[in-house]
This record gives sequence, structure tokens and C-alpha cells, in this order.
Amino acid sequence: MLTLEWESEGLQTVGIVVIIFASLKLLHLLGLIDFSEDTVEDEMEMATVRHRPEALELLEAQSKFTKKELQILYRGFKNECPSGVVNEETFKEIYSQFFPQGDSTTYAHFLFNAFDTDHNGSVSFEDFVMGLSILLRGTVQEKLNWAFNLYDINKDGYITKE
Repeated sequence: MLTLEWESEGLQTVGIVVIIFASLKLLHLLGLIDFSEDTVEDEMEMATVRHRPEALELLEAQSKFTKKELQILYRGFKNECPSGVVNEETFKEIYSQFFPQGDSTTYAHFLFNAFDTDHNGSVSFEDFVMGLSILLRGTVQEKLNWAFNLYDINKDGYITKE
């Protein structure tokens, strides 16, 4: 079992907040969430959406999202990724919008690998939802484990300076 020793609780909080805000920005850029107030037109548009993944109930049980939230996330995901998956190059292009002045490809690679839990070279809707579920609604321990996995590049159970 891994034992994480943090110098302060403040460091934990800062790390979690950075990951959450970066994830929210990515969701906004993908069009999966909107920070504006809902309108009657938005509600009517959502009511006409009929397509949903076959395993929606299973995903609802495994994640910390409601059925309606999953339907909204899926609609946005399919709008941006009609194939139903995001490959690493597309992910890097989207993520690079966070850092227009610098090169974010290395960090985007690590973030992509953290979302690609089955290591098949693509992030499916299910992969994305499970990562978001942890980042947005997981316990502090779940968030720390996710962040540790992000930085444990070679998956040896350690985060090294290199």
C-alpha cells in the first residue's frame, strides 16, 4: 500500500484545485458544460435529445452523476467527438488551448494517460465520466489517488523528481 506524505494540507488542496479547474476549463472548451444560466430553450432542447448510451444505468451506478447529468455530458461529448472516443492528438489540441503561450503537449500526454484507464490509446465517454466523477465529486482520498496516478508516470508507485 502506498503511503503519501505531504508537507502540508495546503499542498493537497492546491493540487486538487488546480486539477479541478483545469478539468472544468477542458469541459467548457469541449462544450460539455456551460457556466451560463439555463433558459427555457435549453430545457426544451435537452428534452428532444433521445440518444443515450446503452450502459447509462451502469455508468450512473458506477459514477457520482445523475442520469440527467450523464445525458447532458454525453450529448456534449458526442457533439465534439462523433466517433465516441478522443485520441491523444485531439486531446492535446484541445488541451493546448489552456496554454496558448507555451507547449502543453507533455503535460497533456500525462493527463490523457490518466483518463485512458484501460490504456487502449483513446478516451471513451465512460473513461471521461469516471475521471470527472472522481475529480468533481470524489472523496479527498480518491482525488489524491487520481492525482498521484497522473504524476506516477512510469506507474512504479513513486513520483520522482525526473
